[in-house]
Amino acid sequence: MHRLCVISGITGTRRKAAWEARREVKRRNGCRLVSACSAVIYSRAPVMPCEVKTRFLLLYGSQRGQAQSIAEEIRDQAEEHGFIADLYCLSQKERYNLEKEIAPVVFVVSTTGDGEPPDTALKFVKEIKDKTLASDHFKHLRYALLALGDTNYTYFCECGRIIDRRLAELGAKPFYATGFADDSVGLEIVVDPWIKDLWDATRTASSEMSTSGQETAGCLESVPNGDLATREEPSADNSGASLNIHLLSLSDVNGPAHELSQRGPAEEESGTEHTILTRSLPPLSQSALNVPTLPHSFIDAQLLDGSAEENNGPCRKEGVYEVPVTSAVQLTREDAVKTALLVELDVSDLDIHYQPGDSLDVHCPNSEEEVADLLGRLGLAGCGNHAVQLRLQADTKKKGVQIPSHIPESCSLQYLLTWCLEIRSVPKKAFLRSLVDCTADPAERRRLQELCSKQGSAEYNRLVRDPGLCLLDLLYAFPSCSPPLSLLIEHLPKLQPRSYSAACSSLRHPGKLHIVFNVLEFPPCPGRPISRRGVCTGWLSDKVSPILRPHGAAESRSGNPDLSDPLKVPVSLRPSSAFRLPADPSVSLIMVGPGTGVAPFIGFLQHREKQRQQDRGTTFGETWLFFGCRHEDRDFLFREELETFLASGTLTHLKVCFSRDPHEGAEPPPKYVQHNLRLNSQAVCDILLRQKGFFYVCGDAKNMAKDVNDTLIDIIGEELQVDKLEVMKAVAVLREEKRYLQDIWS
Repeated sequence: MHRLCVISGITGTRRKAAWEARREVKRRNGCRLVSACSAVIYSRAPVMPCEVKTRFLLLYGSQRGQAQSIAEEIRDQAEEHGFIADLYCLSQKERYNLEKEIAPVVFVVSTTGDGEPPDTALKFVKEIKDKTLASDHFKHLRYALLALGDTNYTYFCECGRIIDRRLAELGAKPFYATGFADDSVGLEIVVDPWIKDLWDATRTASSEMSTSGQETAGCLESVPNGDLATREEPSADNSGASLNIHLLSLSDVNGPAHELSQRGPAEEESGTEHTILTRSLPPLSQSALNVPTLPHSFIDAQLLDGSAEENNGPCRKEGVYEVPVTSAVQLTREDAVKTALLVELDVSDLDIHYQPGDSLDVHCPNSEEEVADLLGRLGLAGCGNHAVQLRLQADTKKKGVQIPSHIPESCSLQYLLTWCLEIRSVPKKAFLRSLVDCTADPAERRRLQELCSKQGSAEYNRLVRDPGLCLLDLLYAFPSCSPPLSLLIEHLPKLQPRSYSAACSSLRHPGKLHIVFNVLEFPPCPGRPISRRGVCTGWLSDKVSPILRPHGAAESRSGNPDLSDPLKVPVSLRPSSAFRLPADPSVSLIMVGPGTGVAPFIGFLQHREKQRQQDRGTTFGETWLFFGCRHEDRDFLFREELETFLASGTLTHLKVCFSRDPHEGAEPPPKYVQHNLRLNSQAVCDILLRQKGFFYVCGDAKNMAKDVNDTLIDIIGEELQVDKLEVMKAVAVLREEKRYLQDIWS
């Protein structure tokens, strides 16, 4: 290892000259930046000039691009560690063959929905789950796996666990501890150290495979794990085992003590936390920093003189339809904490067939105001109609790259920022690292380095990630930062559609589809001086405002106003494979849906009511709905319709609670849905354990769904009088039998 230490204690012209000198040294010696502070240390990559690079196979399964991005980062780092990584998506079966693979294989896979594989991994998972495969099918394979997930959801890293378990069952041997990264606290907490120690493990595995006939016995004992703390954790069915990486507990990462250690005394006393985002304070300001490697650029973006062809909607693709909006109703009172809207869409002319429990994807644009602000901040105001030409850099060091497929050829700059890129996304640390080199002011550069460094992880989480700051927020906070357009295209993810549950049944509303949503509000916070609305809910709210019927207003006989430009929304259907009514109508069901989580259950009840009317001789099971909101008179959604269902017998039991209404008497009423579940624990257990009924939960994953799950575990334990392990097994059976189903979001 050759090192060069350059001490920096200068300013102005001398500082600029010093940086140029350091860059020249880096260019000549093949150095890379490993830390930056008042002492900036460069180190040569540990690869000898004549060394033959070792190959390994790198496969990813990604839904929204995070697993792909991490896999690409691994590929980019591979070369400087003496490797060549063949990178492919799991869906590209024609590009790789695991049955004949003789090199180590590294998987990076995410989980989507309620524990489902991403679309790009569905076929692969189905193939390896084939029960006809022999137990030694992959006995030649040595692999490492990095699973991405979110502990706000029940099936944390489920896709990764399935692949890990099946590979082991088919004879494959892990050569490195499986990593489970949690997006709820920051993927990088696990991802960064996992990648750091991957190289030694891969080198050892490759050497063993090439020199000992691919012997795999005892490979885990020799796996180098650096300073990672690992423990063995059995899979859900206790078959096979994987190694989880646990670096820090959540309190260690985000806890008060750690946060306070990053603040100066003056900040604690004066309460001026809004300045911390841009201020470098001890002890972090006095620390040497481990900053990420600068990502290789790979795109050249050029604005052409001619104007691009006008396009005011998302890219046309199969399954996306422009549907008319036929009505919109405000379901909450004006003084409610949140504003809930019901929007009716006309799907009668389209080949859309939905069932209660299905979801609708709304393809929405970014805010016009935010796009205009971003153009101005980039110095491109007035260039919105110019066509953008994208090319791959001929000399890029990033391997296997291509122009993002979600950006059409010769689109306008305005269209690019409006319909193609998720400009509201929270910038990853790699993006912050790239912004450092686009920032002129030394103090601002240093602060961005701190936020993307290993030492600054707590501040990054507290000041950037947790409040959901976006690129525009950072550009205003760091005014000397001026990134090129190409950098945005390389780092901002694809603008994703937003999903909403169908809130009606086609039996009750043929040719129509209802969606319900709260208009999300993000108030000002440190780093975000202005409030913002949700990307999709804010756009939909503005879209339907001309026809919006206020809360409590009667429907106009004349219908909607005569609009010269009919309101249309681009949508696509997302059918559910599990969140459906039971096929047998005699089966009882329990539905838990506070707030707008009640939406799919309105569809369930409308469907069940029509079935009852059409099949009067059929026996129907009990239906329980647990609903909650803040105030009975302000945001009790669908109250009249639910009471009608109750009166007709379609809904057997309606249990409601209001968390912020005052109460009289010594005994307070139930405050949240889990409290009502506990009050009705005997009936709940009878339906689930003896009648083999269904349990549905819809709503917030981070708090409500977890609380409901914990309550269910408690009441089943009390009912069965067994220990928690036996209760967990009983709940696992409910999930495996698809009788405990969730439609949740974070």
